[in-house]
Amino acid sequence: MLPSGNYTFNDIHMVIPLEARYTTLSRLMSEGKWGDDDGDGRGVNGGVTASGIISLSIKDKDGRTVSSRGETLSKCSAPYKVTLSSAGGSITTRYGLPNSTTFSEGAATYYIKPDSSGGCYFVQYARPLLVFGGTGNSVSVPGMYNVRDDFSYAGPASIWSPTKGFLTQSTNPSSYDQNFPTTGADGLYFNLEMPTGVNASQLTWSVVTNGDITATVNSYGKVTLHGPRASSAQINSDSPSSLIVPSLPQKFELVGRDSSGNEVRYGFVLKQWFVHRGNKRDTWSNQSTWCSRLGYRVPRVSDLTNSVRTGSSPISGALPHSSGNYYQRNIGSGFFTEWGHMSRYDGAGFVLSYYYYWASGATGSRGYAVASFNGFVDDGLASPGYYVVCPAP
Repeated sequence: MLPSGNYTFNDIHMVIPLEARYTTLSRLMSEGKWGDDDGDGRGVNGGVTASGIISLSIKDKDGRTVSSRGETLSKCSAPYKVTLSSAGGSITTRYGLPNSTTFSEGAATYYIKPDSSGGCYFVQYARPLLVFGGTGNSVSVPGMYNVRDDFSYAGPASIWSPTKGFLTQSTNPSSYDQNFPTTGADGLYFNLEMPTGVNASQLTWSVVTNGDITATVNSYGKVTLHGPRASSAQINSDSPSSLIVPSLPQKFELVGRDSSGNEVRYGFVLKQWFVHRGNKRDTWSNQSTWCSRLGYRVPRVSDLTNSVRTGSSPISGALPHSSGNYYQRNIGSGFFTEWGHMSRYDGAGFVLSYYYYWASGATGSRGYAVASFNGFVDDGLASPGYYVVCPAP
């Protein structure tokens, strides 16, 4: 067990150089990290040679390989298994009889964990906007009459709570893709529900990720996504310049620590990134071209919602399907399904309107219209046209 404090694996001294994964025996000899019972080879030009390699392996309690020795040890990932191993080698001195020896493969294993103060906690809920998630309230929709947010919009109780949002589905880094969100856009945000006994304002957060999309966490546990977004010039151009297309999927791990040694974690994996065209309405053809010029595409119905439309021109959205022509909040079941009433996200730039967004069927040949506030799917009309939000991939 380590003393109190936040330590990285570089703070744990061993024969392997900092940030390295192996060292050679000849290097250890040159550093004086060896000995001979008779004192042979000491001093300048001692005539000692060695061959072989010592390798380092670090794994957490779930068997995940720690990729960098600069990583801070986590209570939630401890105990760590540190293994020093060798495939064999030889040592030769100038004097002695015999003056050389060989050794076979071997390994030494150590278990390391942080100090015992504080505890390991995991976020219980990730809460996007709850509107149109079964709150039971009457909701004012811009440009429309009040709409009742009845329980039909709520997803399964094992996944969605109308008062708290999405339940954490996995605390294992290897399956963070089961958690909300799987989709994102610049400026969207959600709040982390802290476990009992943890004060969010006392936590200092770090975000572990690698890619074109970033996330920030404030002192209230509010997580905001940052990534590619169309500029005003691109929004108003029928032939916009290209936009960065992020490499997806991209994993995020949010780690909060306080001065008492407590640690709180939450992870998710973004599989799709969306770029909208603000308040610009246009025809199916023009919006499709606009998305393509950015390097993105026009969405399918299943990219946006899990609604099921019956009757004329029937179409089904993402799985698992809703029980009607409206979304039911779920993870991985469409952009609007996950995030809810898009126009209510301050700073994300979505138009303040109930109006529809273009989407195609499974083959991409027909234009449908999807309401961003509840996922309702309607026939697409050429005039006056609709808004668009473009996904990648």
